[in-house]
Amino acid sequence: MTAPEAPTASARAHSFNAAAAQYAANRPSYPPALFDTIEELTGRPLTGVRAVDVGAGTGIASELLHRRGADVLAVEPGAGMAAEFRRRNPHLPLVRGSGDALPVADSQADLITYAQAWHWTDTARSVPEALRVLRPGGALALWWNTDPTDVDWITAAATRAARFLGLPTHTERRKAADRAAAADPSGRLDFVRRSVRWSRHVPLDTHLANIGSHSAFLLAPEPARTEFFDAERAHLIKVFPDGLVEETYEVVLLVATAPEPPTRP
Repeated sequence: MTAPEAPTASARAHSFNAAAAQYAANRPSYPPALFDTIEELTGRPLTGVRAVDVGAGTGIASELLHRRGADVLAVEPGAGMAAEFRRRNPHLPLVRGSGDALPVADSQADLITYAQAWHWTDTARSVPEALRVLRPGGALALWWNTDPTDVDWITAAATRAARFLGLPTHTERRKAADRAAAADPSGRLDFVRRSVRWSRHVPLDTHLANIGSHSAFLLAPEPARTEFFDAERAHLIKVFPDGLVEETYEVVLLVATAPEPPTRP
């Protein structure tokens, strides 16, 4: 099986718009313990917090923040993802825009969140934008569902996917993701890192559709993509003969607090 050519970052970022319904239906959510940890690190409950959820996609994180009592404004650049967000979450406000140029006035947010989205930003622009929009003492929270390295079937599956896509191995990708997650080259943000482990049980079709909703696979050419997923189904039915897959995730969470303005003498 020949590996597809690596797509550009721009093409990958835009690929989700044509697959927004697939993304919304099959991507994993986030566990309650993640939001408990955000409350712990920010030192306040989410109830009543003015939150801006950037790169909101189809609204997975926005809706969970809303359920925790936050006053959420979603920001999403993609037309297809925004349309799916509005279809699923008509009760939540959404504006079009990106983290590199937030369509939000200065000092408006107690919390800015990026769920699976910070890596799509240019930190030279998104860091100053976050600091502009946050109130003094407000917090920036970034998180990603990542693959644990100690589950054998996940490691094997990730290795097969990496081989197909021409990417580094599972462990190397995990290290790269950790470095990217902390990305603030300016050093203006002092992140605290936590991780939250959780799992879900889903039908094999949902699991494969989840994998297929990632940008690298969305842009992989046919029939190579179909051939890969047929082979992956055959691999996984041996591990989960009842067709129910236990997906395990480690949510990597980074939280930084906006500095208070200097005290005047």
